[in-house]
Amino acid sequence: MRVLAEIQPEKIIAAIEAEQPLFCVIDSIQTVYSEQLNSAPGSVAQVRECAARLTRAAKTRGCAIVLVGHVTKEGALAGPRVLEQIVDTVLYFEGDMHSSFRLVRAIKNRFGAVNKISVFAMAERGLQGVSNPSAIFLSTHGEPVPGGCVLMTLECTRPLLVEIQALVDDDGTNLRRLSVGLDRDRLAMLLAVMHCHADVACLLDQGVLVNTVGGVRINESAADLAVLLAIQGSLRGRGPATWLHRLWRGGPGGHACPLSPATGLTSWRAVADGRSFAAKTDLDLPTRSSSNVLACWS
Repeated sequence: MRVLAEIQPEKIIAAIEAEQPLFCVIDSIQTVYSEQLNSAPGSVAQVRECAARLTRAAKTRGCAIVLVGHVTKEGALAGPRVLEQIVDTVLYFEGDMHSSFRLVRAIKNRFGAVNKISVFAMAERGLQGVSNPSAIFLSTHGEPVPGGCVLMTLECTRPLLVEIQALVDDDGTNLRRLSVGLDRDRLAMLLAVMHCHADVACLLDQGVLVNTVGGVRINESAADLAVLLAIQGSLRGRGPATWLHRLWRGGPGGHACPLSPATGLTSWRAVADGRSFAAKTDLDLPTRSSSNVLACWS
């Protein structure tokens, strides 16, 4: 592996012509600076022109070039969006800084399908593929514990088993509503549903903490029923059954709306069978009222 300390695209392209590598990594594109432009490094003009030159060099010389870009605190690509428009493929490298697992997510791909993810583990010799990613998002408890609920979520097109953990603090001084891996506004809506439609008034003077195991972030509304059951389980001190809650989402009216049954139904059933979970879906529940579902815990 050859290393070149250079930020000018003209010299980088000259080194590619001289070395003729098959693979080249530019880290990072925001620091590449062309003297032919008067703007500062990382500006719209610099990023657009430098990325266009490197892209032309890759296509004309048969060299695969990876342009590493910085991201913001929200996880979006920092700087101008023109970089995503110029390149052929956009991959996001995600993961919790305190975890050894990383997710590679395909956002754009002119040569294949998008909405694909791969899970890797940081090892001594670098990144290694994880064959069973659902194992890292589940706790190691042998029996169901109060405040825990396993759901099936779809990360892009890949089904994953993720455990939701909830803790209801009745100290009376900690009234915060915190969520890690879930949208905080949606958690507030679900707590309001429990208060208005399930008569869980004690949550008004208690703190509620919700967490997803493994640091995965869940953006889909299919986790609503699992979050409600986890909170209710922590409140009542009872563990849930080994059902997978995937196909239902909650609403402000207190009803549970089923998602499309065809959305990943076959693939997530296979994952559930591989992890020894009961082959029972939320479509088999006898009611569509979330208040009635919560009432079974009282």
